[in-house]
Amino acid sequence: MPARPIIALVGRPNVGKSTLFNRLVGRRAAIVEGVPGVTRDRNYADLDWEGRALSIVDTGGFEPDSPDRLMQQVRDQAQLAVDEAAAVILVVDGRVGLTEVDRAVADLLRRSGKPLFVAANKLDSSPAEDEAPIAEFHALGFGEVHAISAEHARGVAALIEGVIGALGVPRMPPPPEEAEPTEEGPAAGPPGGDIRLAIVGRPNVGKSTLVNALLHEERFVVSEVPGTTRDSIDSIVTYRGKRFVVTDTAGIRRKRSIAQKVEMYSVIRAMRSIDEAEVVACLLDAGEAGVDQDARLLGLVAEKARALLVVVNKWDLAEKEGATQAWYREELSKRLPFVAWAPMLFVSAREGRGVDRVLDQAARLVEQYRARFPTRELNELLEAIQVEHPAPLARGRPVKLFYVAQVAYAPPTFVIQCSRPEAIGDAYRRFVENRFRAAFGLEVPVRFVFKERKRRRAPPRGARR
Repeated sequence: MPARPIIALVGRPNVGKSTLFNRLVGRRAAIVEGVPGVTRDRNYADLDWEGRALSIVDTGGFEPDSPDRLMQQVRDQAQLAVDEAAAVILVVDGRVGLTEVDRAVADLLRRSGKPLFVAANKLDSSPAEDEAPIAEFHALGFGEVHAISAEHARGVAALIEGVIGALGVPRMPPPPEEAEPTEEGPAAGPPGGDIRLAIVGRPNVGKSTLVNALLHEERFVVSEVPGTTRDSIDSIVTYRGKRFVVTDTAGIRRKRSIAQKVEMYSVIRAMRSIDEAEVVACLLDAGEAGVDQDARLLGLVAEKARALLVVVNKWDLAEKEGATQAWYREELSKRLPFVAWAPMLFVSAREGRGVDRVLDQAARLVEQYRARFPTRELNELLEAIQVEHPAPLARGRPVKLFYVAQVAYAPPTFVIQCSRPEAIGDAYRRFVENRFRAAFGLEVPVRFVFKERKRRRAPPRGARR
């Protein structure tokens, strides 16, 4: 599962980077105010642009020579985003023209060796573009200068298409909801090969200690100082005849806590590790499990539809305080109901207790994640569901579920052909999902797409003569 190419938006304060970010991702994902320096932390979002997958990074505006502590931190963030980016868009104020700060930023970017693009922002109309000092930006030597208005979407499509063309980003396969269900299910067989397992979690929950226990060697530095792991590191583990690629990632903190370079660097690498993984083991500290940052991280894994294993670490300490697994499971299910489908393990990485079960569970989850299900069994289940609990009426008329087929795996994705899909509410959709989970013992993400069955058109009169 290759990671999406990352496009970094960089520039001095108040040139409209966050407005451009929001325009690209289609929502107000970054705070936008007419005050310089609003964006303090990098903001990340996945973007699907006409069938091509990208990730966009919005950085804080930075002034390379500013002695101010905050500006130095924002500059470091932007530099790290550039280091990880496949391409960089330098956003400038097209009305103001080229400033000394723009020149300094451009000089810093030029050293990166990455494809560079200039977006002259705030040019809301053709007359404004004609009056703007565009020629000044050509002097930077970055090639074409794209005149845009992020506020009004003017020129934005041409800018991104230029970036996509320069990077040669391939088209993604059509999403499952566009695929037609067939008797055979997915056209190709499930993938095989290595099992990619990412270990993620907040700083100091014991990720490196767990990986060391899995490897049975002291491969990584382990300390009590949060943020020791500065990068994502892959290791090969062979266990019971299966090869695992285990990725130890840097701890993920709340955005407002990302102040040091080592922690800023960790966030994007951990995000990319989740993208590239099939199974994600999210470590929780038994002493403070289910806190807000745990919930955010688990939500990210669920959003990216990766198989998830919740690992409660430091269980040896919790047991000394009288905690029981039954109580813990109940408490976490209340705090984290959106990942109730994920299995949960209780381990002590420091003592090596229960760590091998992480690999056992990961192997089991991958089988489910890659699985194909016979169409006949799926439709027998769908028929039983309707007998047991028919869909609610829509304006007094019945809603019928006609046919189900699996159209993708990793994660398993099912299309259900039905009448009036818009009338099927969330409660009934959850009921159908839960029945499928129970029937096939699924503890991985699953996707259901309800599509209206296409009516077969009758042949024209005389066509069969």
